[in-house]
Amino acid sequence: MVKNMGARKLGVTSSHRRAMLRNMATSLFIHEKVETTLAKAKELRPFAERIITAAKKGQHYMVRRQVQDKKAYEKLFDTLAQRYVSRPGGYVRILKLAQRQGDGSQRGLVELLS
Repeated sequence: MVKNMGARKLGVTSSHRRAMLRNMATSLFIHEKVETTLAKAKELRPFAERIITAAKKGQHYMVRRQVQDKKAYEKLFDTLAQRYVSRPGGYVRILKLAQRQGDGSQRGLVELLS
């Protein structure tokens, strides 16, 4: 029996998927919310939460590998790590939005919790 092992492929190559998740996570950290498709949102949540947890632990090297934008990097350590210091996890929320007009795909809003 063939089972789906691993993450969603999202119709792109692995390098494109990795770059897309990094870019979306960077935008999430800067703007604190991102609107995207629901499948991408579900893939972004664990990716972003791992980065925030690494920032809480002070793992600069791990965060720097994933977030290349200096503004987002500084915000992670200055603001977000302090905000979630007493929270054991679950920093990101996904809200379902209406379907996209053009192709009818389900949209989602990914936002950081306060």
